[in-house]
Amino acid sequence: MQSDAARQNYLLAALPDEEWERWHPQLEQVDMKLGEVLYEPGATMNYVYFPTTAIVSLLYVMKNGASAEIAVVGFEGLVGIALFMGGGSTSSRAVVQNAGRGYRLPAQALKLEFESPPVLHLLLRYTQALIAQMVQTAACNRHHSLHQQLCRWLLLSLDRLRVNELVMTQELIANMLGVPLDGYTEDALKLEGAGIIRYEHGHITVLNRAGLEECTCECYLVVKKEYDRLLPRTKAD
Repeated sequence: MQSDAARQNYLLAALPDEEWERWHPQLEQVDMKLGEVLYEPGATMNYVYFPTTAIVSLLYVMKNGASAEIAVVGFEGLVGIALFMGGGSTSSRAVVQNAGRGYRLPAQALKLEFESPPVLHLLLRYTQALIAQMVQTAACNRHHSLHQQLCRWLLLSLDRLRVNELVMTQELIANMLGVPLDGYTEDALKLEGAGIIRYEHGHITVLNRAGLEECTCECYLVVKKEYDRLLPRTKAD
């Protein structure tokens, strides 16, 4: 049933029954294809998206076209916080990082629901968690090695999937990290040589999660603990 599938998203699952009864007739299931752009910087946002099996990257795009990921969103959250924060648009680009499904809600419907205290508190807690991820990503990109950044990125992505495999190209990963392809490839080969991941034909399979956690920096746990503290459910539940 659609209602059961939609509530694979943790925010939708956390809605009280009264709010859920108003929401679910307005939710539309969508296929989210690899590389699909959900919105561009400055564009009017018509929907908010709740991934269930997809992962979406939020990217900051420079004037010369270069970009780097500032946050990743999966079934724990939503894409489009500017809609209820009052902006209506954002300076980032939202791109599907891992193909899957999700649900979208019209912008006007979300704005009306934001007046409900349970919805308000839930979405503000999520926003705080997302901002924490953005801040920690900025610090990580400045102070930690590319190898550590790659491990952090893989772990954050895994936490938003129900399998241990990511489906995406090396070029897309390098773009997310904001690094040249050869720089990413070297570090990925180190992880593969250590038996931590396997990469073949656009598929990255994590073989040794504990080993991946040992290779990353403090930033992964800082972000994870903040999500666990602020949000009602986590994948580890």
